[in-house]
Amino acid sequence: MTSVLLRHAWAGDRDDWDGDDRLRPLDERGRKQAQELVGLLAPLGVARVVSSPYVRCVETVEPLAAALGVEVERDDRLAEGAGGAALGLLAEDGVVACTHGDVVEDVLGYGLKKGAAAVFEDGRAVRTIPAP
Repeated sequence: MTSVLLRHAWAGDRDDWDGDDRLRPLDERGRKQAQELVGLLAPLGVARVVSSPYVRCVETVEPLAAALGVEVERDDRLAEGAGGAALGLLAEDGVVACTHGDVVEDVLGYGLKKGAAAVFEDGRAVRTIPAP
């Protein structure tokens, strides 16, 4: 049983964004990362794409969802400040769950770079996929 916890791709600097942070989009670097993630994650046999409702997370997995022919499911258990609630999603086979740095740290006990992922098998992290 394989699932993936993914930290969203680059979205510029939070301090440089004037609007609602939930609406902050990926920057050019992040859009490139999102495209490259398709080739890294699709071969893992993922079939379901779930994301924090924040724009930068949704945009990170939209290319993957399009390649798989599925919709991006938005889930508040992956939003900033949600703590370890994402663990329930990672118990499912074939799920990619895109979230934020604080949630990654709560789930793994350590951080991931933007665009990096942790691969879970049978409910535990077994390896890391570096950010593209």
